[in-house]
Amino acid sequence: MAKELDELIDVQDGYDEDGAFMLTTVRMGKANIIFYLLSKFNKYYELHPISAVKAEDETDEEYNIRQLYYMENSQENALQVAFKYANKSYDVKNNGIYVLNVIEGLPADGKLKPGDRIFRIDDETLERSESFIQYVQGKSKGDTITVHFERDGVKQKTEIKIDILPETDKPGIGIALVEDKEVETDPKVTIKTDEIGGPSAGFMFSLEIYNQLIQEDITKGYKIAGTGTISEDGTIGRIGGIEQKVVAAHKAGAEIFFAPNENGSADSNYRAAVKTAKDINTKMKIVPVDTFEDAIEYLKNLKAK
Repeated sequence: MAKELDELIDVQDGYDEDGAFMLTTVRMGKANIIFYLLSKFNKYYELHPISAVKAEDETDEEYNIRQLYYMENSQENALQVAFKYANKSYDVKNNGIYVLNVIEGLPADGKLKPGDRIFRIDDETLERSESFIQYVQGKSKGDTITVHFERDGVKQKTEIKIDILPETDKPGIGIALVEDKEVETDPKVTIKTDEIGGPSAGFMFSLEIYNQLIQEDITKGYKIAGTGTISEDGTIGRIGGIEQKVVAAHKAGAEIFFAPNENGSADSNYRAAVKTAKDINTKMKIVPVDTFEDAIEYLKNLKAK
């Protein structure tokens, strides 16, 4: 689907827009006979092996938590990028370490769960994943550490013994982790994403937030869709399902579609988007972008309706 972002994002006392920025998403679920048949007769319904979607030994719970984390992180990056380019103040607060998944049979199994937020080990308060790794790898097999974490809003602690991890041959407890950050802004921004997961909306989030922060309406009255991850430095990254997202944007009446250019790579999202646009015979203009600044420059030079 393609959905207008001003319905999902509200910047306190932000400016209105005549056009619209649009989020594009792909719906995905476990295949059945109906979807199998659809994939045979409609080229924009696709079947993928589970191994192409989920990590090895990853449970459904771990997959969902990973996708929700990616969505949350994309929002935080979008806030940083938008506020930076709008010259508005913001602060980044590090809340600790976020557990993405727990490896079965290793020390953390049964002690920690995906979604836990680790904020201290023993007497060490840790904000970044590098500090966590360095601290744990400084221990020896059999050493016990006390892990302080938050689960469902409740602070807890547990003791875990260090072991030598088979994949790295280094001390560890057997978790995949990332940093948990929170961007605090003035003015406040509310983002409602319901059950949408993954990082691919980050770039479009940043455009909508930026447009509500500044007086000039950079939509120029157009319906503008697009996709791509966003890094805190403004780099736009590759996503999956670009073909389906082009189809969704076309059906929603978008006139412009931003696609990750990947520095001109031969198999870039942009090239796939152009091919799809020709295939469905849309008049929607496909625009390649590598950075947030690329998109802003394009919109600044766009003739208003």
